[in-house]
Amino acid sequence: MGIPKHSSNQLRIEMKSQSCVVTQERRCANYKPNIWSYDFIQSLTSDFEGATYIERAKKLKDEFVIILNRVPVLFKPLMVETIVKLGLSNVLHKEINDILHTIVSNLHNDDVGFKEDLLSAALCFRLLRQHGYNASQDFIGEMGLDDLKDRPGSTIDLRGVLELYEASHLATNNEETMLKAKAYSYKYLMDHYFDMDANLAKQVAYASEFPSHRKVLWFNVRQQISTYKLEDDKNQILLDLAKLNFNIVQAMHLNDLKEMSQWWKKLGLIENVGFARDRLMESFLWTVGVAYEPQHALLRKCLTKVVMFVLVLDDMYDIYGSLDELECFTRTMERWDYQEIDQLPECMKICFKALVTTTNEIVDDIEKENGWNNILPFLKIAWVDFCEGMLQEARWYKKRYTPTLQDYLSSAWITSSGPLLSVIAFLCTAHGKSEELKNKWEDSHDLIYHTSIIIRLLNDQGTSAAELERGDAHSSIMCYMAEASVTEDIARKHMKAKITSAWSKINMELLTASKEQQKFVECVINMARVCHFIYQSGDGFSVQDGATKNKVKRLFFEPLEL
Repeated sequence: MGIPKHSSNQLRIEMKSQSCVVTQERRCANYKPNIWSYDFIQSLTSDFEGATYIERAKKLKDEFVIILNRVPVLFKPLMVETIVKLGLSNVLHKEINDILHTIVSNLHNDDVGFKEDLLSAALCFRLLRQHGYNASQDFIGEMGLDDLKDRPGSTIDLRGVLELYEASHLATNNEETMLKAKAYSYKYLMDHYFDMDANLAKQVAYASEFPSHRKVLWFNVRQQISTYKLEDDKNQILLDLAKLNFNIVQAMHLNDLKEMSQWWKKLGLIENVGFARDRLMESFLWTVGVAYEPQHALLRKCLTKVVMFVLVLDDMYDIYGSLDELECFTRTMERWDYQEIDQLPECMKICFKALVTTTNEIVDDIEKENGWNNILPFLKIAWVDFCEGMLQEARWYKKRYTPTLQDYLSSAWITSSGPLLSVIAFLCTAHGKSEELKNKWEDSHDLIYHTSIIIRLLNDQGTSAAELERGDAHSSIMCYMAEASVTEDIARKHMKAKITSAWSKINMELLTASKEQQKFVECVINMARVCHFIYQSGDGFSVQDGATKNKVKRLFFEPLEL
């Protein structure tokens, strides 16, 4: 997951080797203890479990669908946007798809009037692209952007301009019309910022920093429900359904979390790897951002297990292990056996055994649920690639070698853990025959690469200042500063440009994916979105008592009042 590097302090630890005692200097990260105890997690309960609430939600859904079917075509895009923002995609999935088909059929129908309304036109474009429809940039071009610039501000819907700005973030590489729309809409919003009402100004400020295409849907649902509640033209049935659905899903997530807490305690790994972070809650939060829907419980559980081991291995390679030990551990991973395990410290032996056991559990669970055969090689290869990348970075650090940015990223996109976690998402969402999996997985390389680059660069953006101060392992910012002889500020701007470029390439992958791949593609893209949240104000993963803590409480412990 692009786990940050934290350590510089040294500890002297005595290690027994054969008949002699060897004093080994170890780096120490000084991580704070986990604030979410096992007993606390197990004590949590929800009142929103059981068939009664599910039946109540179904009744509300049926009532709302009747209303939805009466909405004129011109206003259906806004209804889809509202449904999605309120976290009801899992409840109204079929209805959303039906509306999108209707929009496609009527996009150029002059009688409907999409082109005459900037808000509807831009929203149509964004919704279609987000859901995998290849809407042409020409549709936005037909809005007459040059003419808009010459109109008085009073004749232009500022909400429409904001939506145009949001839509521009769905552009692919070299779409000149969309680049023009982005530049125009941003300038127009800034020029008229002080003419807006307070609510719109707040939306503009937030969108300029975090456009909706880069936000984690479920992480913002509570706020969206609170905002919708204050709207004069709200639909009360839709609002009630959204609140009830949030509480039902929250209860399901809480049960998943408790199960993962039991697994982690039973595994007993953290007691034997004191150098590593104990961050089960944050790991589970991360997986909810990837796939919040109730039907993806297995995906969340498998991802949580993998993320926990990513943390341990990342700290092992970055902090604990000597180069000889790490090379030995990597060879052990490559062979996936215990041939050289006796040469390792006891904690690394325990880690390897636990990783193999857990990986086998994951394979069994996925094969049982999805009917795959022989998927273990996918995970073996992913783990080996991850460890080999971590070893390369450990060599650079221990030999005091600063790679070029290109060399750094050739390893860092893998050690971001994006490919490893994408394997889990792929195996949990793919369709077809077992023998087709390999080709389908290889076809997803570009999507995973560009997403992983974003994960790594966001991680570096959030943690590099502390790393520079401590002299820790390399980051993209440090490598570029050394290579180009530039300041940290310039290096950060360069990385932000690379993130924007990577998003443009991801947008192309979104448009070219088949319908059966849509959930997998969404999960992979969500990994980048989660990292935008986690690292927006520093290291929101290792540091538990900031924005991450508040998000945990509101998502898992505090139901909405009905």
